[in-house]
Amino acid sequence: MTEDILEPDLPIIDPHHHLWDLRPLIPAFPEPRHDFIDAIAGAAYYTFDELHSDTHSGHNIIGTVFMECGAFYDASRGDAMKPVGEVEFVNGVAAQGASGLYGDYRPCAAIVGHADLTLGEAVNPVIEALVAAGNGRFKGIRHAGAWDADAEVLGPPFHAPEGLYGSDAFRAGFAAYAEHGLTFDAWLLEPQLGDVLELAKAFPDQQIVLDHCGTPLNIASYRGKLDERFDTWRASINAIGQCPNVAVKLGGLAMAFCGMPEDGPAAGHGSEKLAKMWQPYIETCIEAFGTDRAMFESNYPVDRWGASYPVLWNAFKRLAQGYSAEEKRALFAGNAARIYDIEHILPAA
Repeated sequence: MTEDILEPDLPIIDPHHHLWDLRPLIPAFPEPRHDFIDAIAGAAYYTFDELHSDTHSGHNIIGTVFMECGAFYDASRGDAMKPVGEVEFVNGVAAQGASGLYGDYRPCAAIVGHADLTLGEAVNPVIEALVAAGNGRFKGIRHAGAWDADAEVLGPPFHAPEGLYGSDAFRAGFAAYAEHGLTFDAWLLEPQLGDVLELAKAFPDQQIVLDHCGTPLNIASYRGKLDERFDTWRASINAIGQCPNVAVKLGGLAMAFCGMPEDGPAAGHGSEKLAKMWQPYIETCIEAFGTDRAMFESNYPVDRWGASYPVLWNAFKRLAQGYSAEEKRALFAGNAARIYDIEHILPAA
């Protein structure tokens, strides 16, 4: 599916993408494979060249935020310190982008890594090592808490325990982490949104970013239940939106988990169809959080399941048509720049 690029000059900071090499892992997953594995199999290798190609496919992507994904861990370190290797790798990609060879484009201008918060206060040296590895680009962590009683929802790559964000061990680590003044990205599923709400209330001074519109589900035992569960999802989003320390990422809906669309990967839907499909979720999130605490995200290459990179951003631009120029600047770049502390890459207004 090819389309003319809408508003090609609008500056965009893509606040959520991954880099990885999953080629050695894909054959190990059993058949029949989970939809998520099928989704990423077509992008099993995604590093600088692939990111550069996508972010230069028509839209004005001025910079990006890397999101941890368990890639390029350092096998020579102990378990707690292994994630430092991911930040070291991504910082190299960021340095490549900042070399001047690619113009003003700044990939991975901010890096969100991982640390195991169940370590309690012992997480502090890990955070210090991540900060050092990022060379000024490390801005926070994500410790995913996605879990469901139906094992088919998430499939084999994910192993978060039930109730992670409310556990004593996690809360002890979160308290220690909160002293560092960094961001925290939360990824979990729609039935778990109450866990984010309680976490945000318990730590009102900690900046939390809720990923993927709270991940509404249209997979496994939830397939076909989006309409049935919409009001429950909306009530949770509205409650979390009352917490001023939480922002939301507008995207992730093209993931296999969310199933919007169901027929992936890369079924070739146009941006008009995708925008209509996503509209109730995007509009609800913006109404709940406001235009100053929401940001459009690609979640690439995971969201390649439902949309090509240029079509994805066209869909977002269609959804933002009714907003002012100032509001669009915030939703597409300004909020991400402020929250991830990379305002220096923004062009002059």
